[in-house]
Amino acid sequence: MSPKAHGTSAVPVQQSLRWGCDRKTADRICNFNRHYAEHSGYFEETKFIEDASATTGEITFYDSNTGKPLFVAPRGRTMEAFLAESRAHGWPSFRDEEVVWDSVRCLPDGEAVSVDGTHLGHNLPDAKGSRYCINLVSVAGRPMDNQKS
Repeated sequence: MSPKAHGTSAVPVQQSLRWGCDRKTADRICNFNRHYAEHSGYFEETKFIEDASATTGEITFYDSNTGKPLFVAPRGRTMEAFLAESRAHGWPSFRDEEVVWDSVRCLPDGEAVSVDGTHLGHNLPDAKGSRYCINLVSVAGRPMDNQKS
């Protein structure tokens, strides 16, 4: 990924991230990092689990820099199954059918990035297929048309 105006992205992280995610951590992980992650279980320290557990349908996860949709979950499984797998691995864990492929790329080394350069996490395949282990701070953005400054 070539350098851009703000690390690997043209823009910094949004001012107001969802679920109470820390902006400074998000900016470091999203834009100035190729290999590292938020600490295991970080997503459980935010309001994410509470919000997800109260959701009856799907949740759209947006790029923390640009607000573009990146993942929609759960698809092909229940919210309980999505949360259980995420807890078991320490990070939100998405499957192929939950990826918005117009906005996400998986590089040859397994790194998952947005088309705009945001570091998302890594593909760590298991017996069920591709599993995208994603930093919550990278997908806690607000939709492009609903960003708070």
